[in-house]
Amino acid sequence: MNGQTRSTIKPGITVLIVLKQDQGTGKLTKGVVRDILTKSPNYPHGIKVRLEDGAREGNFRFGRLRS
Repeated sequence: MNGQTRSTIKPGITVLIVLKQDQGTGKLTKGVVRDILTKSPNYPHGIKVRLEDGAREGNFRFGRLRS
């Protein structure tokens, strides 16, 4: 999957993202896409998404997809 192209990302798919607090290390976090936050069809730093968090309703994580 190309993390820089919005059309390849759909709500409900499982992805690996880099959370804001992990940008320095590049640590990947696995999750299910709830919303796509980037409006542009392409974004060189990765499409920003909101992940569903299975632990609690209403608790979301944000990050950018990497290819």
